[in-house]
Amino acid sequence: MTTYTTLISAPDLQSLIASGAPLMVFDCSFELMQPTAGAQQYAQAHIPGAVYANLDNDLSAKHGAPGAHGTLTAQEADQPASGGRHPLPSRERFAMWLSSVGFANGMQAVVYDRQGANYCGRLWWMLKWAGHDAVAVLDGGLQAWQTAGGEVNSGEEPAHFQTNFQLGAPLRQLATASEVLARLQQPGQTVIDARAGARYRGEVEPLDPVAGHIPGALNRPFAENIGADGRFKSADVLRAEFEALLGGRDPATVVHQCGSGVSAVPNLLGMEIAGLGPTALFAGSWSEWCSDPTRPVEKG
Repeated sequence: MTTYTTLISAPDLQSLIASGAPLMVFDCSFELMQPTAGAQQYAQAHIPGAVYANLDNDLSAKHGAPGAHGTLTAQEADQPASGGRHPLPSRERFAMWLSSVGFANGMQAVVYDRQGANYCGRLWWMLKWAGHDAVAVLDGGLQAWQTAGGEVNSGEEPAHFQTNFQLGAPLRQLATASEVLARLQQPGQTVIDARAGARYRGEVEPLDPVAGHIPGALNRPFAENIGADGRFKSADVLRAEFEALLGGRDPATVVHQCGSGVSAVPNLLGMEIAGLGPTALFAGSWSEWCSDPTRPVEKG
């Protein structure tokens, strides 16, 4: 069986489903300003059999233990792996959620959304961080699936039997705020900020209490990885664009961030498609960085 580790096309996913290979598809659709919209979108139309993964409830730590999906001690539930507006849950808690939805180590994971890979990238990265390499983003999202003639279901899907997902050694690096601060503006670290230019420059800040960016950070809005057709740009185009942005800096020094560690992942994935990865993710991102007034802020 072919293992997909970055992108999978809609026709390849159709073939994979038809083959009967061990597979789980996750719908990660979400709207930052309307947190209930993603679940509504899933209920309206999703790839048959897809499991819904909610950014706030399943892929972030801030909403406490997963209740009906399993039990955690308060101490465990209160130990997120990052800060910021969407703190990462601990790897152990994430493994409990994967087990609760029936995901097993031998499965290929495919993740998608309707928002230009902005949200499904989070689950792609988290599975890598949990030691699971066989995870791919559906290139072009649900739109590409439907364009390719893929059927959709509405409403709920039958629940899966619980599994026992086993964590492996992390396959991607999680950078902390203290690590980013310690290496600030040194040759061994290149920060890439995935927020829109106006937020990066500090001209506007709709979500966080402080405007600006991490000193020395380069800016590449995450949507720049996606072409007019809604799919990721080609490896050659992505490579040329990232090399131009880096200006001779070593790709291995890159740490990605955004507002809360979610929309930074398309940049991280773009670098991997380009053959320039893997690179690190500062999951706490700007929302964690600016929460401490002693950390420096740059504008412009």
